[in-house]
Amino acid sequence: MTFFLGVDGGGTCTRAILVDELGQVHGYGLAGPSNYDDIGQTQAQLNIAAAVTEAWQQIGQPIQRSEAAFLGMAGVVSEADRDVIRAIAANLDLAPSDAVGVDHDIRIALAGGLSGRPGIALIAGTGSACYGRNVNGESWRSGGWGQLIGDEGSAYWLGVQAMRSIVRAYDGRGRQTNLQDAVLAQLDINDIDDIMHRLYGRGLSRSEIASLAPLVVVAAEEGDRVAQQLLDRAASDLAGCVTAVIEKLNLSDSSELVLIGGLLTNARAIRDRLETELARCSPTCRIVPTEMPPVLGAALLAIMRHEPNPSPKVPAAMKESVNRLPQPEEG
Repeated sequence: MTFFLGVDGGGTCTRAILVDELGQVHGYGLAGPSNYDDIGQTQAQLNIAAAVTEAWQQIGQPIQRSEAAFLGMAGVVSEADRDVIRAIAANLDLAPSDAVGVDHDIRIALAGGLSGRPGIALIAGTGSACYGRNVNGESWRSGGWGQLIGDEGSAYWLGVQAMRSIVRAYDGRGRQTNLQDAVLAQLDINDIDDIMHRLYGRGLSRSEIASLAPLVVVAAEEGDRVAQQLLDRAASDLAGCVTAVIEKLNLSDSSELVLIGGLLTNARAIRDRLETELARCSPTCRIVPTEMPPVLGAALLAIMRHEPNPSPKVPAAMKESVNRLPQPEEG
């Protein structure tokens, strides 16, 4: 039997899945993060190997070469990044070198979300980015430049804006907001004067800062005007990323858009604002349900390296069979 490997390598965990040429899922593996910018190339390789090994173990076989592989990895943007992941794939002998595809994780999110069709994917979780492909195979990414110079509209961005808002209000430079008590409690500090030590002394991770975003959503829903304005800005920035992709790729007639990430799937207050913004600036864009998770998008792209135009039965089989597959517990 011929197997194809899909890998979804993120900043939290790494998923690997093995499918056959008909799209039937046979093995699934889960391991630690594999964004090499965060944990280094050596540890990223170890975690990719662990996820892939577990997928093969579910089939009852040791890790071996697949017919083709596709790795969608967080933090992969440049050709140099792709070379690092290709080197990891070669070290692990995941597939023949000419049958290994590598790209950023939003590429596989789009492939899974639309089962390989052209369209757009918008991610807003800890970070944010938008990516699209047209019928000619041309692609464009907008956003996704990281927390220092990008990631507008993300949970991290909202967390930073929440902290900025409360210190501006405290100073008298900004509008009063109910966010102060909630933010200080979340950061486990009693006095706003301690926020500098908590931020710069003890330090706050990206995930800790991003954990402040739900506080903004709750405050906005309770009528806090500062929080509402932050959500308005987030939606505007995210819609701007979508509009940029549409314009770059000439996707003006009824583009399909999938929304990915907890900030868009769990926070109705942000999604409602985003839909309003898109209706204003990109009225032909249609938000549609996500059809498959990113790891299956990676597997589909692996199959497409072998067969560029697979039968529609392939993604249909992938969607149906993955629901029957026992999955390891996360964490």
